[in-house]
Amino acid sequence: MPTDPAALPRLFQLISPSLPIGAYSYSQGIEWAAEAGWIRCAQDLECWLQGLLESGQKYLELPLLLRLMAAWRGRDLAAVHRWNAFLLASRETRELRLEEGRRARALARILTSLDDGLVPADTGLLATQHAAYALACVGWGIDENSACHGLAWSWLENLVLAAVKILPLGQTEGQQVLMRLADRLPVVIEQARSVADDELGASSQALALASSAHEAQYTRLFRS
Repeated sequence: MPTDPAALPRLFQLISPSLPIGAYSYSQGIEWAAEAGWIRCAQDLECWLQGLLESGQKYLELPLLLRLMAAWRGRDLAAVHRWNAFLLASRETRELRLEEGRRARALARILTSLDDGLVPADTGLLATQHAAYALACVGWGIDENSACHGLAWSWLENLVLAAVKILPLGQTEGQQVLMRLADRLPVVIEQARSVADDELGASSQALALASSAHEAQYTRLFRS
């Protein structure tokens, strides 16, 4: 829990679906996976997301967020550039790289409008959404544990909401999936803290294939 009373509502603002960074417009392969029959029901969706939570979130997304927060706190701009490059290189498809860049630029614009002194003059430092999010968390006094919970929760919620739009899946079923997966977050975050530099990285062949196919899917609700 953030010690600064203002930090918690600022975290809520950062992870809100209403934050205009376009998160709602991406399904990260779920749209194609549903068309291909890989994800047909709530159980399939939960299995898909749990696999990504235990791989990508644990070994890439959350450890890099922690490193970027440390780099911003220490004003180590070389480290910010280095971890940005690592994250972008880990995006396995053109679609996922485009999403990362678009969401990063959108968040940077919002942060500039909300806190003019927060965003650095070198906008190249905000090449990823993680870098911009980490900067906001450090600047607004949001602690590492809360920041990790916020990032992982936002990721889960966006993809569950995307699935509800795509699958024959009701809102209640979607919330049940979200609740069960959210129970895993404290364990995954704790494990992410112990990931060493030479253990960083995760690859999901199914996600990469689904994202690649989604780029050329005949009809789409979600952006590529």
